[in-house]
Amino acid sequence: MVKFIAEISSNHNNSLKRSKKLIDEAAKAKFDIVKFQFFKIDKLFSKEILENSKNHSDRVNWELDKKYLPILSKYTKSKGLQFCITPFYLEIVKYASNFVDFFKIASYEILWKDLLVCCAKTKKKIILSTGMATLQEVKSAIKILLDNGASKVIVLHCVSNYPANLNSLNLSAIKTLKKKLSLDVGWSDHSRNPIVVNRAIEKWGATFIEMHLDLDSKGFEYGSGHCWLPNEATQLINTSKKIKILDGSGTKQPSRFELFERKNRADPIDGLRPIKKYRKMILKKILK
Repeated sequence: MVKFIAEISSNHNNSLKRSKKLIDEAAKAKFDIVKFQFFKIDKLFSKEILENSKNHSDRVNWELDKKYLPILSKYTKSKGLQFCITPFYLEIVKYASNFVDFFKIASYEILWKDLLVCCAKTKKKIILSTGMATLQEVKSAIKILLDNGASKVIVLHCVSNYPANLNSLNLSAIKTLKKKLSLDVGWSDHSRNPIVVNRAIEKWGATFIEMHLDLDSKGFEYGSGHCWLPNEATQLINTSKKIKILDGSGTKQPSRFELFERKNRADPIDGLRPIKKYRKMILKKILK
C-alpha cells in the first residue's frame, strides 16, 4: 500500500490556525503522514549569504515557531495521521523526538553527517530525500543512519527544481535505488503532475509519495509552482488508491457485472441475440 506524505513546508505562514487547517485538508485528502519543516534562518544559511541576499534573509518569515511542534503533533495524530518533521538544525532534533513518528532528511542536508547521526540516534524512522545526490552519496548517508541506530530508512527519489522539469525526472531511478539498496523507495514530487505521480507508483513501484500541500495558493512556497492544492491532492490520491482495483485478480472469467450480459450474447445455433433459453425472460424484463 502506497503511503502519501503531505509536505506542509512553509505554507503554514507561521500560523497555528492555518497549520491546523492544512492538517484538516491532509486528512480529508487521505494522506497518511503530515510533515512540517523546522529551521532557524541563521542556522540554515551562512552569514555572508544572509547579509547580502534579501531573498534569503526574508525567509525568516518562513520559520515555524518551535512552541507549535507538540500542538501540531497531537492535532495530526488526533486526525489519524502520522507526524513527521524535517529538522534543519541540531538542537530541534532531541526536542522533536518526543513528538514525531519520522524524521525527514532534506536533499540539501544529505552530506551533513552530524545531522544524520543526531536523527539516527533517536531510533526513529528516517525518510531520506535524494535530490542532487549520487548513488554513492545516498549509500553513504544510509550507512551513517543505520550505523547510528535508525530503526528504518525510507529513500525518496526526487529532483530539486521547483517546479521540476518533466525532462529531468528520471523516474526509472526508483527501480535502480530499490535494486541497489533493498529498501522502501518512493518519490518526492516537485512536478505537480498527476501523470508523474501515478507513473512513479504504477510503473516504478514507489511505496511513498511526498507532495507539497498548500491551502489556498497563499502559502509562502506556493509561488514556486510545485505545491498542490487540496482538491488536486484529493483527486490524485483517490485515483491512485483506486488504480489497484483496475488490475483485478488476473483470472480470465466474467465479472459479476457481466453476468446478465452473458445472456444477451448471440445464440450459437441461430446467431441471434439473446441466447434462446433466456429470450422469454429477457423480453419480460424489457416489457416491464
